[in-house]
Amino acid sequence: MAAPVTLDPQQARSRLHELTVIDVRTPGEYAGGHIPGALNIPLDQLGRAVPEIRAAAERGEVLVVCASGARSENACRTLAESGVHTATLAGGTGAWAAQGNDLDRPEGGARATWGMERQVRLTAGSVVLLGLALGEFVHPAFRLLSAGIAGGLVFSAVTNTCGMAAMLAKLPHNRPRQADLEATLIRLRGN
Repeated sequence: MAAPVTLDPQQARSRLHELTVIDVRTPGEYAGGHIPGALNIPLDQLGRAVPEIRAAAERGEVLVVCASGARSENACRTLAESGVHTATLAGGTGAWAAQGNDLDRPEGGARATWGMERQVRLTAGSVVLLGLALGEFVHPAFRLLSAGIAGGLVFSAVTNTCGMAAMLAKLPHNRPRQADLEATLIRLRGN
């Protein structure tokens, strides 16, 4: 399977009016700032939206984005397996904003959730500290908890996946409300 087409932020900006942009971050991350006009379909809900994304891809090019580009590359590969050809944004919304491009934020001041990478760092660091403290004060075997997190981080880096992020994405503050996802799918059908 070929690697997904990659657009840099400048290319995407110049073509934004002709692209259907799908943001695969969690709803909380999306609320923190997204590419203008992007539709939020979290990565773990992507399978449910394949028919709508396929229809959008038949009308024009679909650009998949996330915070850094890793999740969007995974989404592009998943969609390619279903016969849907998409592009990904190099560097994600981070690179988009770093080049001075605007990010839209929902009106009403919804409190933004931390980015998934930040949530993973907090969780991994907390579990490592907990394992070390319990290993020191309760029983040395608790240090295996810290070793397990270290092994998971190495595996995550080698495979460019993150099991902890997948688990954290299931927390209530990272989940889309059913009505929000349905509204997004309706908008995607009508694009």
